[in-house]
Amino acid sequence: MNAREQYLNTMLFDHPDRIPFQPGGGRKSTLEAWHSQGLPAHIQGGKELLNYACEQAGIAYRAPIGGTSFVVQERMIPMFEEKVIEVRDRSQVVQDWKGNICEIGKEFTVEYLRNAMDFVTRRWIKCPVETRADWEEMKRRYNPDDASRLPQNPEALGKQLKNRDYPIRLSFSGPFWQLREWLGFENLCMLFHDDPDFVRDMIAFWEDYIARLLKKALAFAVPDTVLISEDMAYKSFSMISPKMVRDFILPTWTRWGEIIHGAGCPVYDVDSDGFVGELIPLWIESGLNSCCPIEVAAGNDLVEYRRKFGRQMAYTGGVDKRAMAKGGRVIEAEIKRLEPVIRSGGYIPSCDHGIPPDVSWPNFVYYVKLLAKVTGWA
Repeated sequence: MNAREQYLNTMLFDHPDRIPFQPGGGRKSTLEAWHSQGLPAHIQGGKELLNYACEQAGIAYRAPIGGTSFVVQERMIPMFEEKVIEVRDRSQVVQDWKGNICEIGKEFTVEYLRNAMDFVTRRWIKCPVETRADWEEMKRRYNPDDASRLPQNPEALGKQLKNRDYPIRLSFSGPFWQLREWLGFENLCMLFHDDPDFVRDMIAFWEDYIARLLKKALAFAVPDTVLISEDMAYKSFSMISPKMVRDFILPTWTRWGEIIHGAGCPVYDVDSDGFVGELIPLWIESGLNSCCPIEVAAGNDLVEYRRKFGRQMAYTGGVDKRAMAKGGRVIEAEIKRLEPVIRSGGYIPSCDHGIPPDVSWPNFVYYVKLLAKVTGWA
């Protein structure tokens, strides 16, 4: 099977010859640590990192070449100016591309807030939407008819992608994620109570905006997956109650799902950190049939989820990064814990988030070796 067939057969509970091999990768601080522990300095991540780790583990594996994808630009046009507003003794106050003003460490640049280059802690000071007047101005930055949101010559690209041998996906921000970007987390949660009509107005705008982008893109190319980013869970609970999720957000997920599945895209995926046990039933109801990254430290138990939800939900992730850091028998036990879910299908095992720098390079290589065996590559 080619990479696309392996992906689809796995996620749709069919019979792949091998499960896609996706151990995960490190961000900047992790790579810096690995470079001091044996990873050659010229290897900066991606397929080159995976191929080298496999060589070190004695595994004859080469990452699939892949190819061109179909990218839709959902981000605001124009973006806000990225700038440093104030430099303090141990930190700096900056404005990011979304218009947020926040405090970050002096070791970072504003670029770190635009791209997930590393694990950056920030303190929010001001968000771009505080009033309805702010909201009216913000809406002007999201024109779904802007031709630059689709690739150049989308019709030709769509034809080129029809016979691809690798999976492709479209990615969008979910309503909770996007409103939090505009308002800030605390302000959004308060607004659900204080001014629910304002929240509904913003959700309706975002729902229509993404629906129009989806229809435009899917007219040219049907991906294998559409992923929505929707971080909305703490360590033990959803950030808003399941009742509020059903009332405010589930209709949006459902409408998008009807468009996605109606176009022939088989995997409708959602990414949320934290404990997602309360959300999975709502995701299933809305047409979502895959989720990630299944953080173990947040109390997510894939074995229990498979027992409870069966083949209604597929997963990617779920390998405890803390076990990876400990290595040896601890990571061996972690992979063994997940073997029943791997064998039952609908699961691509991977790190349950970005790999942190406390996972040493030798322990990462050993984890890669174990994962290759259980997914059929060694």
